[in-house]
Amino acid sequence: MKHQPDMKTLLHWHEQMWTIRYFEDNAISSFRKGHFTGSTHPCIGQEAIAVGAGAALKPTDQVLATYRGHGHALARGLDPKRLMAELLCKETGCSGGRGGSMHLCDVSKDFWGTNAVVAAHIPIAGGVALSNKLKKNGRVTAVFFGDGATCEGAFFETLNMATLWKVPLVFVCENNGFAISVPTHMAIPIENIAQRAQGFGLPGVTVDGNDPRHVHEAVSAAAEHARRGGGPTLVECKTTRWERHSAISAGKYENEDEAMKWKKVDPIPRFEKFLKDHGVKAAKLDEQRERAKKLNDEALEFAMKSDHPKTETAGDFVFA
Repeated sequence: MKHQPDMKTLLHWHEQMWTIRYFEDNAISSFRKGHFTGSTHPCIGQEAIAVGAGAALKPTDQVLATYRGHGHALARGLDPKRLMAELLCKETGCSGGRGGSMHLCDVSKDFWGTNAVVAAHIPIAGGVALSNKLKKNGRVTAVFFGDGATCEGAFFETLNMATLWKVPLVFVCENNGFAISVPTHMAIPIENIAQRAQGFGLPGVTVDGNDPRHVHEAVSAAAEHARRGGGPTLVECKTTRWERHSAISAGKYENEDEAMKWKKVDPIPRFEKFLKDHGVKAAKLDEQRERAKKLNDEALEFAMKSDHPKTETAGDFVFA
């Protein structure tokens, strides 16, 4: 691989993936206990994409994600305490408790937000990338979305204009094979979503989304291409989603065999095997896992103890 990271970086990725996994476990548990309203969309099984892609971007690049964006936020460097507080709509949250699970953001980390509307954030990302091009600031925008979003007009329109204007944008499709409960093969008549790039004249690549090294390699190349003025790239990451589409919706597996098949490609034990094969001791990996769990347990405690925003502040941040 051209962008082969060193062992210190790989170990950092391992801990990041466990941090995301434990965060999502706590989020689901908290939701089912009635600690927050609305809904939440866990990304368990997709941690390698957030970590691998996030590592390929510079701190000054921008990230936009779907409602399934907790992992991307954490990979971007958001504090788990402030992120969990946001899910619980507390005033200590990264959006002051006003965004919740599906509309969280932290512009101080150049995490420009998640969006509850399928594909609605994609043209927004195109606009952010266009501003970078006009300012000639060398920044790249990455936008994450699911396979279902690639059937929306907003996706095709942004793909067209971003390629036409050669804006520095990286499209990252997290293809888990299901749009809510509809299998991808019943909605998309091609083998790989990356093939859709051909009709618009931009590069398209399909990678193993359950290996952070492959995601990192593809997104690094796409970001470099964009930074050189080459325009956007469509990176399709084949991955999995273990939980339902959301905590309150459909989208469960058709049968238990399907669920077990997906769990066999869990990115975390796969990555741990790679690390062990390259000399990392199991005790080191256990230490990282325990640290990630402790971090998230402390984050949940912080969020539970935080206050909800005061009623008299309801009009704050409405007008700019």
